[in-house]
Amino acid sequence: MATHSIDPLSEAVLPAGIRSRIVENVNGLQMHILEAGEAPGSAGAILLLHGFPELAFCWRQIMPLLADHGYHVIAPDQRGYGRTTPEPVSYSDAVEPYSVLNLAGDMVALLGALGLNQVDAVIGHDFGSLVAGTCALVRPDLFRRLVLLGTPFAGAPALGARLGAAPADDPIHAALLALPTPRRHYLLYYAGPEANGDMWNCPQGVSDMLRGYYHQKSADWPNNRPRPLEGASAEQLARLPYYYVMPADQTMAEIAAASMPSKEQIEQCMWLSEADLAVVAGEFARTGFQGGMQWYRSAMRGDMARGLALFAGRQVECPTLFVAGEGDWAAFQAVGAIDAMSARLAREPITPHFVAGAGHWLQQEQPGMLADMLVAFLTEAPTGH
Repeated sequence: MATHSIDPLSEAVLPAGIRSRIVENVNGLQMHILEAGEAPGSAGAILLLHGFPELAFCWRQIMPLLADHGYHVIAPDQRGYGRTTPEPVSYSDAVEPYSVLNLAGDMVALLGALGLNQVDAVIGHDFGSLVAGTCALVRPDLFRRLVLLGTPFAGAPALGARLGAAPADDPIHAALLALPTPRRHYLLYYAGPEANGDMWNCPQGVSDMLRGYYHQKSADWPNNRPRPLEGASAEQLARLPYYYVMPADQTMAEIAAASMPSKEQIEQCMWLSEADLAVVAGEFARTGFQGGMQWYRSAMRGDMARGLALFAGRQVECPTLFVAGEGDWAAFQAVGAIDAMSARLAREPITPHFVAGAGHWLQQEQPGMLADMLVAFLTEAPTGH
């Protein structure tokens, strides 16, 4: 195991009640985590898994709220992110460690390193939703409840289902390029060799790039009015915002620049201060984005589908909650994903919940409302399990 070469986050940038440390021997990693609440917590432990491009720090608003209810709250920088991977990841690095099963294995190893024999809930946002769902699917003894934020997770395929083509080989990509205004799917872009450099070395700098990116996927951006698509054709997918189905000749940094909020909008943004953005931007400016993009490379070459096929026919056994912001296109960008999740993922049907005044960054935009929903879910008696 390589020697870790970076310190935990300074207390000066952390909200009151949150602490930072490096945990040794986590599936070959030295993992940076944030914690709130006492360990062991009187109400149990909660594991929070971030998505892209985020960090453990992006749970900062909600962690103290959950700790106030007696929970020991744990949020790691996942593999490839922040202080868990203090050195930049290269496109030439191995992709295998970033498969969803190994990412779930990281979380199993983290519980062991922390001396926990279970957590009361694993809560995932964005790509972290898929890792959280996998954790609950494959280790029901360790993860007692599951919460998926923003991104639906359909779980394992049906027993006997045949694997299709890898997502990168889907004919939809050629169909998008053949539109009158050629488009490309952001998943394919993130899995490619240029995306990291486009975002890391962008003309506006990482901080402004992230500000524009976060703004355009939030409820603050007036063009976020998500609705189910009528099919999976290129024409239907082209209805998605540019941050999901991009103009083929633009980079993500250029798309973020086109949605950069004004100085007045930034000053009025209550959920992302300039000081907090500086923490996140400072981490990505140091590491780049390739660590997170390795996750997309793995998924797009079909590793996720092949890995979950091992658990074909299996359902999540624990109580499960899905919550998204009313302004979040992530719930609808994959056609039929919510219906597939609701019908197939768990033993009990899953009813989606949508939160007003939030876009994609639900835990940052509406932390109080989300915390209330989570505490209600975590304390209700399980039914049918």
